[in-house]
Amino acid sequence: MVNEPSGKPAWVYDRDHEWTALSNFARSASPRARLGIVSGRRRQGKTFLLRALAEATGAFYYAAAEATTADSLRDLGSALAAHTGAALPYAIRDWNEAVGAIRETLAGGLAIIDEFPYLTRADPALPSLLQRVLDDQAWGRQAPGTKFLLCGSAMSVMGGLLAGNAPLRGRSALELLVAPFDYRTAARFWGIENDPVLAVLVHAIVGGTPAYRSEFVADDAPASRDDFDDWVSRTVLNPAVPLFREARYLLAEETDIREPALYNSVLGAIATGNATSGGIANYVGRKSSEVTHPLTVLEDAGLITREADPFHARKSLYRISEPLITFYEAIMRPAWPQLERRQAKAVWRRQRSTFLSQVVGPHFEALCREWATQAGEEVFAGFPAEVAGTAIPDPGNRTQIQVDVAVLSAGTPEEPRRVLSLGEAKWGEVMGLGHLDRLRRARDLLSVKKHRAADAILACYGGAGFTPELTATAAADPHVLLVDLNRLYQEPDQQPED
Repeated sequence: MVNEPSGKPAWVYDRDHEWTALSNFARSASPRARLGIVSGRRRQGKTFLLRALAEATGAFYYAAAEATTADSLRDLGSALAAHTGAALPYAIRDWNEAVGAIRETLAGGLAIIDEFPYLTRADPALPSLLQRVLDDQAWGRQAPGTKFLLCGSAMSVMGGLLAGNAPLRGRSALELLVAPFDYRTAARFWGIENDPVLAVLVHAIVGGTPAYRSEFVADDAPASRDDFDDWVSRTVLNPAVPLFREARYLLAEETDIREPALYNSVLGAIATGNATSGGIANYVGRKSSEVTHPLTVLEDAGLITREADPFHARKSLYRISEPLITFYEAIMRPAWPQLERRQAKAVWRRQRSTFLSQVVGPHFEALCREWATQAGEEVFAGFPAEVAGTAIPDPGNRTQIQVDVAVLSAGTPEEPRRVLSLGEAKWGEVMGLGHLDRLRRARDLLSVKKHRAADAILACYGGAGFTPELTATAAADPHVLLVDLNRLYQEPDQQPED
């Protein structure tokens, strides 16, 4: 079935923003040659989207393979012939001829090249050859120009195409990142949106990567909360299921990683709660300077994120952005020999408490930060420009107060940024007045240090609910906000007014 470019096929789940961007690029009436870049980690559905776009628009689609230059050129010649209906494959000797053949064959059309990093690895000059075509057709001197849509999963390679002095810098009309589904969409995709507890547990393992349901576990979703433990044992901890080794493959697929043992140790350090560069270095037994490069590579690959501390200019916190890696490092890696011997149920019984404390607890905090990021201005009496976790020093008590969700406004030269909210998140603990008192103390300490925090909303994010006393206090005080799981999973336009 062929659809209009602006009409997303019914079999493409969600991805409305991505489809609109791609279809707008494909149907552009500009006579110039145009370049689009599509990137994203593996398993997010990029190829699925691009194949759907090619089918809907009649575009040329070519999926590169990890092969020699000669093999890739033969493959491309066959693909061009199949697209045009030619009797024989195109005879292409080098990438200069290949780019020329695409330009001439698809003048005014769209050429989609998937897994582009495979080709640049074989011939690093390929971006420069594309630059020449784009510049030659920039003003329509060889109109109509060809649209090139390049896609790849190697995040560092795709990012480098448009960085610094790269040949293609400044020539892209589209830069699209295909990210995992957000946690609400992921719950709907797995068919568990009516049980927020189950949704959090599943998301803490597989995140929002669509392929992990559709391909890696053959659509085996937990039927209920009671089925969750069995689901873990029969899928992610099962050596016969592709998801079992996926976390290892995610790291191995990154081309810039030269010392896998060090990178695994860095990820293990973060997964066990070491979020600063100093803590990570101490955990892996290296100097801080020796973990700087691995952290940069992992960040460029999209496997970790660096979060600046809003109250400490030189401090950053590192977090793993792929839940499956956290699950692997905390749960699977320590018990790998037993799991390979198909002792999944015994391992899970022993590791389940670790899962709840080291995996689900921090993951719930991350979901609460995501919720706060998407909250409207009315929730915090201001637009949430920055959301992060932090620790507030408490000299009087010789301790620190952990703030899981600090929300700040953007600020301007005329009006310095405000602390809109300070929040604490607890997954398996009923929250009470003691949690609220800690947040009040943190707010007072920040105010003493001249931060604009006096009107900050104190937010309690409770996975297990709240005591009656805290609920009554929140009902009487507009500066106290309670967010339970039901509210966490409500769409932003369905959030109740505070």
